[in-house]
Amino acid sequence: METAYLKKCFGNTLTQALAEVARVQPNDPIEYLAHWLYHYRNITKAEEKKKQEELQLQEEVHDSNSKEAKATATLKEGSYQIQQKCEKHHQELPSTSVSSDQTPARQEDLALREEKSTRQEVHQVSHM
Repeated sequence: METAYLKKCFGNTLTQALAEVARVQPNDPIEYLAHWLYHYRNITKAEEKKKQEELQLQEEVHDSNSKEAKATATLKEGSYQIQQKCEKHHQELPSTSVSSDQTPARQEDLALREEKSTRQEVHQVSHM
């Protein structure tokens, strides 16, 4: 029962700490061992905190990407609906093409404008 508890609490940590004490052989091995264990605990806590922050950041990025994808889909759907409404209204509009009785009048007006433009050009050339 005690060995299971020690393995659960210390794992390989105590073995590493004792190996370090044997390697360094400090004047006060108990104090060295205590400092080594405190330092190890601080490092372990910092690493765990960093992992939790990274996981949280990944979740936030995933949530943000999901929201962005939903917004894009909503915009596309809205755009599609607007396009469908425009096409429907375009089909419902009465034809605004030029009737055949207006065409000659417009052609006549165009011919008069061209004639006037030609007269001005001739007048300008003759005064040179």
